[in-house]
Parts: sequence; C-alpha cells; structure tokens
Amino acid sequence: MDFEFSEEQRLLKDSVERLLSEQYDFEARRKYAQEPGGFSRKLWQQYAELGLLALAFEEKYGGIGGGPVDTMIVMEAFGRALVLEPYFATAVLAGSLLRLGGSAAQRDALLPKIAGGELPMAFAHAERQARYNLSDVATAARKDGGNFVLDGSKTLVIHGDSAAKFIVSARLAGGRNDPKGLGLFLVDADAKGLSRRGYATIDGQRAAELTLSGVRVAADAAIGEPGNAFPLIERVADIAIAAQCAEAVGAMAAIEEITVDYLKTRKQFGQPIGNFQVLQHRAAEMLIALEQARSMAMLAAMTADDENAEERRKAISAAKVQICNSSRIVGQQAIQLHGGIGMTMEYKVGHYFKRVTAIQAQFGDAVHHLNLLARAS
Repeated sequence: MDFEFSEEQRLLKDSVERLLSEQYDFEARRKYAQEPGGFSRKLWQQYAELGLLALAFEEKYGGIGGGPVDTMIVMEAFGRALVLEPYFATAVLAGSLLRLGGSAAQRDALLPKIAGGELPMAFAHAERQARYNLSDVATAARKDGGNFVLDGSKTLVIHGDSAAKFIVSARLAGGRNDPKGLGLFLVDADAKGLSRRGYATIDGQRAAELTLSGVRVAADAAIGEPGNAFPLIERVADIAIAAQCAEAVGAMAAIEEITVDYLKTRKQFGQPIGNFQVLQHRAAEMLIALEQARSMAMLAAMTADDENAEERRKAISAAKVQICNSSRIVGQQAIQLHGGIGMTMEYKVGHYFKRVTAIQAQFGDAVHHLNLLARAS
C-alpha cells in the first residue's frame, strides 16, 4: 500500500504548517481563546482563503474535491498547534452531513458559505442519557402540516455557542435506542424556541447545551429522508473519528518533542536528566506509542470513505482503540517526566494532555470500541 503523499498533499501540508508556525504559538493561542467564541476570526478567514474549509467539497460548491487523507493532513497540523477554531465542527461534521446527505438545494445554498468561512455550523446529536450509543436519541420530531416541530435537548454540541446554524438529530418513530426512525434537520441558531448555553470545555475548546421547545422547521429543512438518517449519522461519525485520530497524532507528536527537549535541558545532579537510561527508555516508549498511533490514523483516513459500513467500522474502531491507548501512554509519561511543571496552566504540555484526553472520550472510548470490535468478530 502506498503511503506517500501526492504533490498537492505535500503542498497542503507545507502551507498549513507554515501558517500555524507563524500565527499559532502558545501565547497567541491564549489570546485567541479570549476572543468572542473562543477562537480567532481572522485566522478563520485565512483558513477559508487557503481552501481548508472547502477541502472535501466538490468544485461546483467552491471546493477542492479532497478526501479523508487531505483532512488527516490538516487535522494533524491542527492537533500539533492545538487549534481552537471550529474547523472540526463546521467542515468535518456539518460539512460531511451536508455533502453526503443534503439535497441539491441544501448543498447549493450552504456548502459555498461554509467554504467561504461565512457559515459556522454545529452538529447537535449527543444527549445526556446516550453516552456513546449513536442511536440513543430522545429528542422528538413530529410532522405538523408542511412543517416539523422539534422538542428535546442536546449536550456537548461542539462549538455550538458560535454556530449560526445547527444540524439536529431527532426521532420521528421507534423506541429511544432504535436506529430506525431518526431524522436530521437544519435549524437556525436564532430559531424561535431554541436556546443555548455556551461554555469552555476542559481542553480549551467550546461547546454548548441546546434546548428545543416547539422549534418549527420547514419540510425542506430535513436532510435526507426523515426517519432514515442513522446510516448517515454512523458514516459521518466514522469520518469524524478518523479526523480526530489525526488530530491526536499531531498533539502526541508535539508532546513527544516537548518532552524530549525537556529531558535534554533539565539538569539534575549536574547533568541533563535525559542522560539517565531509565528516562531514555520511557521516551522510547512514548515514540513507539506515537508511531503505532500514526499508522492506525493513516488506516482510519484511508478507510473513512469505504462504502462497506461493516469493514469501515472495524477499521475505525481499531484505530480509535490504538489512539486512546497511545495518547494515554504518551500523555501520562510526558506529565510524569516533566514533574510538577507539567500540570501548570502556564506550561503547554498539560494543555496537550487535556486535548488528547478529551479526544479519547469523544465518539466512544477504548472500551466502547473494543466492545464493537468483539461483537463484529
């Protein structure tokens, strides 16, 4: 199997890494976090100008026609820089739902705006009782004449506090855990009956809680066939996991580099602590875990577009298990090798550890995906 990037992918990698190296040092990130919405609007527009927000869309929508490997390149660079902008929520989650399931009219109206940086969006799917079960949806949708009326609540809507439009999952039929009977609906952030509460997450990102009380949307706000949305939700979740695997690899690579540099410069007993063999062994264990994660992130990216849902899910779950295990090893070793400074807010390694820990919990942790693999065997 060929793991080499194409010339276009190498240029993409270089351009993204150059932008972030110039604009996204740790102190700059602190300032961006204090801006409205918790990210830099200026950089958001630069992402649009570089074509990052349009990466996976067809050219007729202002896109580039890239695939999951291109998204992997961007997400790995974003993980290394601990990027705060809502790229994942808008371009990966909402963009994929529209790209794969939206009507021609929806794609024509919305994808160019996403590509141009004009329309931040969020996917409102998770609910408090659901944990990692994608089909556990209690939010209800009922037909009312030519409209749908939505009632319920959503939790941990990634970058939901800055979204101008939501894609909301709701149940039209079936029991609470039934994969059948789910629909997806476009809802404006200022829709009557919708309220949201934004907050900062432990890893420095942003999220929101949504409450929907009699929110009315037109019939053409439905994405795909109402009642048959679960296959699309499951597919986009796989795409999202593949993207976050790449982000975690970028963060782990930064953690490993920071830690090795610290071992070379921190002195104890008159010599760098990196001279002690036991610490060298621990650094080597970090590198091995990182490279294992990198390989599985590549596998996830190359299978994220697989039409065979069963085989795709196996590969994605296997990748997520490795990412969870590797990020735990790399993060914990880094904190221990840094000592007390690793836990301070003033030092960046702790922020990376928080981010990879959050990624472990999103879209299913290691135990959840091990169980999926066991059931699929």
